Amino acid sequence: MVLLPRWLLLALPLALSGCFSDGDGVSPLPLPPPDSGTSDAGVPDAGIADAGVPDAGSPDAGSPDAGVPDAGGDAWDGGAVTLSDPGDMVDPGPYSACVFHPKVGETVAACDDPALFDRSMCPAGAFADLDTASVYEVRVRSANGPNLTPYTVVLPSDGGVGRINGQPLVQQDVGPGAFFFSAEVPFGTGTRWRVFAGCERPQPGRIHGCYVQCSQGKVLTNGSFTAIRPAQAWGPGESAASGLSLVSESAVPLAYPADVYIAKEHAYVVATGGIFGAGGLAVFDVKHRAHPVLKKTVQLAGDTYWNGVWAKDDALYIASANSGVIVYDITDPANPQYVRALPGGAINVHTVHVQGNRLYAMAPAPTSQTLLFDVSSPLAPALLERITPSDAPGGVHDAFAYGDRLYVNHTFDGYIAFDVSDPARVRELGRYTYAESYSHANAVGTFGGRTIAFEGGELVGAHLRVLDVTDPANMRLIGGYALRPEFSIHNMVLVGTRLYIAWYHEGVRVLDVSVPPSPREVAYFHTYREQEPGRLTYGLYSGAIGIRVPGDGFIYVVDTTRGLLILSEQP
Repeated sequence: MVLLPRWLLLALPLALSGCFSDGDGVSPLPLPPPDSGTSDAGVPDAGIADAGVPDAGSPDAGSPDAGVPDAGGDAWDGGAVTLSDPGDMVDPGPYSACVFHPKVGETVAACDDPALFDRSMCPAGAFADLDTASVYEVRVRSANGPNLTPYTVVLPSDGGVGRINGQPLVQQDVGPGAFFFSAEVPFGTGTRWRVFAGCERPQPGRIHGCYVQCSQGKVLTNGSFTAIRPAQAWGPGESAASGLSLVSESAVPLAYPADVYIAKEHAYVVATGGIFGAGGLAVFDVKHRAHPVLKKTVQLAGDTYWNGVWAKDDALYIASANSGVIVYDITDPANPQYVRALPGGAINVHTVHVQGNRLYAMAPAPTSQTLLFDVSSPLAPALLERITPSDAPGGVHDAFAYGDRLYVNHTFDGYIAFDVSDPARVRELGRYTYAESYSHANAVGTFGGRTIAFEGGELVGAHLRVLDVTDPANMRLIGGYALRPEFSIHNMVLVGTRLYIAWYHEGVRVLDVSVPPSPREVAYFHTYREQEPGRLTYGLYSGAIGIRVPGDGFIYVVDTTRGLLILSEQP
């Protein structure tokens, strides 16, 4: 997830040219939506079961490039056009023609007076059958250009007072015939009024309108907005699931489940804490996938922000925002025993990744660095190097090791490749940057004789990029895949020619990437349920967040509210 609460930067909705596949039909992408069925549609099956690139969740994830069978088989010859990259923050233009009459800087007696909004051009009856209880993700565009603030509006099913980003609404006229609400929210040492007036309803789950912000009786900003119900405005023809079925669902008795790792027929789920409540580790026995059993929860006093997890042999590695890498002994898999925290002192490790006998720990603070450990003795990691790229203050987030290269998502600084063949002489090989980047997660494999990286950003407007990184000094964009621009990718796993993505509100997405320039969706499962208790406090970072596909025939997914979901792929 985004590095809360240390980072607060949001990008705007995506408006890309025709080089990307579009999985929505609502966003500005001109291409038709991808085939969400399971037919090959003319693309040969590359033999998923025999593909040579292992799952990122397997014990020795990220096998060396040399000698690994080409996952693409004969489906792709390696040729691809280099595409231009508009970045993640592209101005969508005004969402609606309605306006707030008083101009910026003018004085108003009541900012939330509905009469101050000119909605004469709005179609009659647009909200005739609008639900009273609902949840909207709202994105705004000021009259002067892009605005980076997202809002989550919760209208409870019991008819009580709604909230916007946790603050109570003052006016709440939402339901059959109307869409209007306002709130006075703390801002600095004072308050600000935020007022939203609906105008159009281009589809059942989406509303466009105009908004205004005021402070001390003066207009600060105004513009237009789009409000979307994540569980209603799905892509064309989508249902709750296609090609994936739910085997079991287990609540995680911790604040904000974030990641999972599968080892020794146990699922280790870590959760972040802090403003969400208590974080920690939940251990499930998953021998019987249809009936997981919670065996234990583990917490450390004063150390609740646990965000990443990996295992090797009898060692479990947990990424802690307070203690770095926490090592647990899982000789008895149902009863982890604390061993030590590395490298010592207060350090924020956000994610961990293991390849062979190396553990990589990504630490965005207090100094952004990737820690490289020797884990040939898994319970006694030895620090070999601290990797800090030049001119990259943005903060490391995640990484994927493939052969002798380490591919690092460095948030604001883009996507960076390193030669880690010699830990004493780590070298930066190249980087891929794009406008308004928040490079977040990646997976790498071999296709058509080329080394291909699948890179995902986070925050509004983020999407999947397909990069040819065969020559890391000259990384090339060759493809991509986008869904609704209001929502974001979190994590991903590459298994042969299939890419499994935890896409927050968009749920789990499975892409056939046998032809990397043209990812094709073959299955999905929506995990987000609108009125679920506790669901609505997380805003943008809600839904499918963690995912593993360890090769046992199941997909293990962490949903921020529902907990641990085990899915199966339908033939």
